[in-house]
Amino acid sequence: MGTPTGFMEYERLEEAHAEVPARLKNYSEFVIGLSESEAKVQSARCMDCGTPFCNNGCPVNNIIPDFNDLVYRADWHQAFGVLDSTNNFPEFTGRICPAPCEAACTLNLNAAPVGIKSIEHAIIDRAWAEGWVRPRPAAVKTGKRVAVVGSGPAGLAAAQQLARAGHAVTVFVKNDRVGGLLRYGIPDFKMEKIHIDRRVAQMEAEGVQFRLGVRVGPAAPSGSKVIDWSGDSVTPDALQAQFDAVLLAIGAEQSRDLPVPGRDLQGVHFAMEFLPLQNKVNAGDALEQQAIAPIRADGRHVIVIGGGDTGSDCVGTSNRHGAASVTQFELLPMPPLQENKPLVWPYWPTKLRTSSSHEEGCEREFAIATKAFIAGEGADSQRVKALQCVRVQWQDGKMVEVPGSEQTLPADLVLLAMGFGGPAAVLLDAFGIAKDARGNARAGTDTEDAYATSVKGVFASGDVRRGQSLVVWAIREGRQAAHAVDTFLMGASSLPR
Repeated sequence: MGTPTGFMEYERLEEAHAEVPARLKNYSEFVIGLSESEAKVQSARCMDCGTPFCNNGCPVNNIIPDFNDLVYRADWHQAFGVLDSTNNFPEFTGRICPAPCEAACTLNLNAAPVGIKSIEHAIIDRAWAEGWVRPRPAAVKTGKRVAVVGSGPAGLAAAQQLARAGHAVTVFVKNDRVGGLLRYGIPDFKMEKIHIDRRVAQMEAEGVQFRLGVRVGPAAPSGSKVIDWSGDSVTPDALQAQFDAVLLAIGAEQSRDLPVPGRDLQGVHFAMEFLPLQNKVNAGDALEQQAIAPIRADGRHVIVIGGGDTGSDCVGTSNRHGAASVTQFELLPMPPLQENKPLVWPYWPTKLRTSSSHEEGCEREFAIATKAFIAGEGADSQRVKALQCVRVQWQDGKMVEVPGSEQTLPADLVLLAMGFGGPAAVLLDAFGIAKDARGNARAGTDTEDAYATSVKGVFASGDVRRGQSLVVWAIREGRQAAHAVDTFLMGASSLPR
């Protein structure tokens, strides 16, 4: 490294944020990326350690010490080349990845880790600004046709890799825009959708075709609340007849429900009913013209049930609506402020994490369970107006209620953000694909039949195979599945895994 002792000389520098009052007035990104000089100082903190655990901590195996060193030496173009060699979409991960690479940083053993995510963010933003991100169409076409079902990070990564291998790739998108949960799950204030649109334009120039509003297979049951704004459909049989291989990358869209008394009251919604609608409005859609009822938090007492990232996204969106109050429930006890690093390093630690949305205004309640949703009176007799809850504790691995801890809180809007239970079973069943014990598509990763399902020529990658996970894991699986599909079609593959 350019400065071998940089990790002793420089402190970690976090990316700056716009002030809370200003950012609550809009849905624009508010993170202020590192300047060139700041990125150089941050990259100087990389230790050039003998075994860079950050590489393995990163699911796509980014070559982190190399691009850190190149940024320090101001060779940004080559730094982009190194980053681009392992990650199709650094502008996604540089914004919304929780950065397991930083948890695995050797410096994190007894100090603050290198700001790897902020350096990645700086590299890719500069690459777009300088025009270094260009289409790379295949020089030779194979004549093989591949259908990719789903346009989230797994589907997009696989489609891009397969197109660059020379295959004719068609991505089937059941909604009106490309991106999956990147488009309709991640709020714009965390990632503006221009980043998806630019990649779509690049991929179209590389030969990828996108069919919008086309659902593959039957519609999911209405009770599942899976987003489906399709206007057309195609059967699995027709897809298999038209294409030489099919890759399913449909995600794990079935939200976990909370079957307690009052669940059917108006004002109790899944997070994935709430968040997509705001993204549609941000994109310029008039919901009323599409016969979609808006879900608003204006002036309401909002309770978000679920303490993860999706719950945090609901908090930030509710605050931008102008909620009267926002409270977030977490069933588990409050985690420690600081992890025991010698015990857990280099793995992802459990510790209290405060998101930018929490900083904007939110009461956080831990070790609390919901008993019932309570309706109002008179005209509000069909609408939630309060929530009955109870404190809980864990004994011998079991949750028990704390006697005398019941309470009732005002709640005009309740958002269920308890994670996702798995993929839409109706599509897997339509293909006849065998499922694992959790209801995901059964497919391995390390055999000759990697990512292959029980149906010949049909593959699965991302959350549909592994269950709810991170964007960076989806990109990894999309890249690896592309290698597997290419091998299936051609007998061998030069695509990286």
